Amino acid sequence: MDSLPRLELGKWMESFIDWLRHADWLFDGVDEAIGLLITSIHTVISLPPSWLMILLLAVLTFIISRRKWGLVVFVVLGLMLIENLGLWEGMLNTLSVVLSAGLISVVFGVPLGIWMAKSDRVEAVVKPLLDLMQTMPAFVYLIPAVAFFGIGMVPGVVASVIFAMPPTVRMTNLGIRQVSTELIEAADAFGSTSTQKLFKVQLPMARGTIMAGINQSIMLALSMVVIAAMIGAEGIGQSVYRAVGRNDIGGGFEAGLAIVILAIILDRLTQSLNAKRTHQTHD
Repeated sequence: MDSLPRLELGKWMESFIDWLRHADWLFDGVDEAIGLLITSIHTVISLPPSWLMILLLAVLTFIISRRKWGLVVFVVLGLMLIENLGLWEGMLNTLSVVLSAGLISVVFGVPLGIWMAKSDRVEAVVKPLLDLMQTMPAFVYLIPAVAFFGIGMVPGVVASVIFAMPPTVRMTNLGIRQVSTELIEAADAFGSTSTQKLFKVQLPMARGTIMAGINQSIMLALSMVVIAAMIGAEGIGQSVYRAVGRNDIGGGFEAGLAIVILAIILDRLTQSLNAKRTHQTHD
């Protein structure tokens, strides 16, 4: 039996990427916009000296966590350790990439999730795309990112957004769809418009679920820092990447520990922020 002809999927994708190069003006604009966002965030967080930044984050943690002293102590000691290991500047670069990717994921992910919740047809189309974005090996995203944006921080952010945005989209869709039909009917009975129902009923009721998705997106973006370092993204990920190349166990452990500390801080702060808002809503 003759074998079926091989589908040249790879060549088709290469042709598609070559065709997209005709829109270089668009990618140049995206490059400049993301670059400006990264630079702005890095400028703001690097403005105070390290000791003042640690103090400010400790106060912020105290306020957001509703006086959880254990978390405040962990934030202070963890950041002091990162400073002591000489990874402070790398931490700021990593935080710039993670915050940029997280912000872009929220700006595009939440509206897309709302659109999915409003239309079953849109949900049927977008869900397989989200599956593809989450299951495709993260290294694969580096190839088109470099092709369109070159080497540096911007392609690292782009790859992180593609990998990290699906949880925000999914959880926004899920949260809005789980809003009680009785509440929607009550809003309709009072003559609420679609916009009023969305902003006064559905989004407030789905806030906890949406924040959980945002939390996951931030964690996934942080998990990309080492992979993004392969294409020139500055930060702690580069320290890990260099340690792997040199078989430097000690250096790799220190950089990896710094990433773990940063991940725990970001995770606890976003969870505390969600818990605080939920408590205020109930009050």
